[in-house]
Amino acid sequence: MAAPGSGGAGRAENGYGSQRRKGPGALATTYLVIYNVVMTAGWLVIAVGIVRAYLTKGSYHSLYYSIEKPLKFFQTGALLEILHCAFGIVPSSVVLTAFQVMSRVFLTWAVTHSVKEVQNEDSVLLFVVAWTITEIIRYSFYTFSLLNHLPYLIKWARYTLFIVLYPMGVSGELLTIYAALPFVRQAGLYSISLPNKYNFSFDYYTFLILVMISYIPTF
Repeated sequence: MAAPGSGGAGRAENGYGSQRRKGPGALATTYLVIYNVVMTAGWLVIAVGIVRAYLTKGSYHSLYYSIEKPLKFFQTGALLEILHCAFGIVPSSVVLTAFQVMSRVFLTWAVTHSVKEVQNEDSVLLFVVAWTITEIIRYSFYTFSLLNHLPYLIKWARYTLFIVLYPMGVSGELLTIYAALPFVRQAGLYSISLPNKYNFSFDYYTFLILVMISYIPTF
């Protein structure tokens, strides 16, 4: 559920032995601070949107529509974290980062956006709330780590609340995909049937089931 670090925890351990290396290091640090501050602010906007929509409407069933645009924007913005790893700005695995980020982007666009019928499901609220809290903590953690001033409360939240937020988010993701299955099958969404000139077929319904199965090793 949670994407790996986009910040630079542990970056000081890399060291820069010469003045020539310090320039790019400082530039990368400045960029990462800006990136993490923007992402923290973005997820705070989503959190405020959730609370405001609930207080205004008195129900959480239509909350998704209140935060749909910022959710799509900032979750898609996490794709930059793959580039951070690929270019060596952040010392994290490119493969692991890509898998974790893409799984969320996939759920955001290829499931929740594409299957309108699931957008009022309780499961969507479940993973959105889990993602929102997780990301506010995570990006705040990286920001303060880069500034060498990490408050204990944020450090504690980073390494403690995931015990609840991780299963909460994964459960919401799985339940949302499951809720989408009948609508995907009925509409034949993103499926390719034979015969066709490419002699290729693809069943999105089956693919989603395989995606759900792939979650098993994460528990």
